Amino acid sequence: MFTLNPAIFSALLAAGLFGASTPLAKLLVGDVPPLLLGGLLYLGSGIGLSLARLVRDRGWTPVVMNPGEWRWLLLAIVSGGMLGPVLLMIGLQSVSASTASLMLNLEGVLTALLAWVVFHEHANRRIIIGMAAIVAGGILLALPDQSDQLSPHTNFIGPLAVAGACLCWAIDNNLTRKVATTDALFIACSKGLVAGVINCTLALTLGLQLPEMSITFATMALGLAGYGASLVLFVLALRGLGTARTGAYFSTAPFIGAALALLMGESTGPFFWAASALMCVGVWCHLTETHEHDHVHEPLEHEHTHSHDEHHQHEHDFDWDNSEPHSHFHRHTAITHKHPHFPDIHHRHTH
Repeated sequence: MFTLNPAIFSALLAAGLFGASTPLAKLLVGDVPPLLLGGLLYLGSGIGLSLARLVRDRGWTPVVMNPGEWRWLLLAIVSGGMLGPVLLMIGLQSVSASTASLMLNLEGVLTALLAWVVFHEHANRRIIIGMAAIVAGGILLALPDQSDQLSPHTNFIGPLAVAGACLCWAIDNNLTRKVATTDALFIACSKGLVAGVINCTLALTLGLQLPEMSITFATMALGLAGYGASLVLFVLALRGLGTARTGAYFSTAPFIGAALALLMGESTGPFFWAASALMCVGVWCHLTETHEHDHVHEPLEHEHTHSHDEHHQHEHDFDWDNSEPHSHFHRHTAITHKHPHFPDIHHRHTH
């Protein structure tokens, strides 16, 4: 019987939340300037997730991270939370929204390329074919909206800025994988708070005015779901799937957004159903992937939520009531075995 990997479900649900936020955000564009809109979306994400973490932990609790992981988290926040949004806003000054939407499909491609080439994450032929099908579907989905093309006299600063934003978010995705064992709520709320404060501060400094309170709260609530909850699920997917596969599933977000827009009364372009078919093929390629071989687990120490499966056979230096799953700092001893697996946090070996 086919069962859906929880990490795959997290990646697809993350894509669903993010994709659905796009047509809903379009309803607010006329009331909120784009720069301020982006800031409020991120700020809503950061504040909402911070409150959720306080409620969950019944107060403030320190975050346990391995030495050096703070560096990766800071770089991810700077790249994806600070530089990415600013570059996108610069690009939108001279690039049409439809062209920018098409170019944003570069994020998934660059995420996978960085994962494979720079961070040496393994990918077989089936994963590459699936990624190509999903990206092709995203490109087709954007094509019908390209009625507002760049003029021949437009310089390349805008397109380069949008491409730079995609690269920043691709770097962010790969760096976040390095801290994916850390509390997902903490990672997501940190990114939301930093990006939200910076974008809102920049917008207010430029003289933009906050909209009425009802629109402000609606925008922040949308950010909490479409950016905050989506990012938490994305981090959980990174733990179980690795960067390239998570990015591939997340690339279905444009289709999900377009499907919601269709339900909201928008008409479809001529390539909608072809794009749907391509994305379904891509997801099917990934869902039916099998990867199994003898592999070695090197000694490893980290903290994350786990149960005592074959990868977690360890003693406890504290009183334990046998409840599972649970979270604590634990040590993995070296082990060699064979079973189907993904490039998750326990399978980052070479091939």
